[in-house]
Amino acid sequence: MNGRHAQPLLRLLAVFAALHGLWALLSALLKREMLPSPAAVYRALLALDGSDMALHVGTSLGRVFAGLALALAGGLLLGLLMGRSPRWNRLLDPVVYLTYPIPKIALLPVAMLFLGLGEASKIAMIVLILVFQVIISVRDGVKAIPAAAYDVLTTLGAGRLARFTYVTLPGALSPILSTVRISLGTAFSVLFFTEIYGTEHGLGYFIMDAWLRLDYPEMYAGILLFSAAGFVLFALVDLFERRFMKWRD
Repeated sequence: MNGRHAQPLLRLLAVFAALHGLWALLSALLKREMLPSPAAVYRALLALDGSDMALHVGTSLGRVFAGLALALAGGLLLGLLMGRSPRWNRLLDPVVYLTYPIPKIALLPVAMLFLGLGEASKIAMIVLILVFQVIISVRDGVKAIPAAAYDVLTTLGAGRLARFTYVTLPGALSPILSTVRISLGTAFSVLFFTEIYGTEHGLGYFIMDAWLRLDYPEMYAGILLFSAAGFVLFALVDLFERRFMKWRD
């Protein structure tokens, strides 16, 4: 590992150690069951049943991936239409700006009424959180592409597919990744609320179940797993960006 990649990792490890040090200090000062020490939490984490936790983690990640895929598919399509077509932009722009400011978590009861307590309502909430941000980011990214970028390919005889592949898609990819990176935290927050009801699987359910049983080390172990899942997805977005968008460096 070269120095360029080692420095971010070292900073990450330093922050990780500092947070755990602060956590251990607060636990020692407060001496309350509701804030167990990091050692107690990690002992609880290691004592968890591996197959059960794999089911909880897999269920939560499956919901996030499904919501993310649907939001990207719909948001990319509508964002491209609005970015490339003034007519579609005039038609859809008022709809987006009227519905985007609505706090999506407030729609959770509505989603449960219409879609039930199963997977559909949970995935729908994640889609609602992400899709509007994808639409706006893609539209603005596509509109920001200078016309000269298309003119060069047109002069070379490139068709619509080539212009989309080499100009439009790269121009939209950067804002998409930025939006996904920012929205993942919100998506996990919403997922936590949706997993409190109507399910027996998922990290949100696991955390609340431990809280109701007053098993605080296990509760914090679930929070650590939730945080780790979000961190891995965040890191995957960064990895994808470095792999396929080297031209930004």
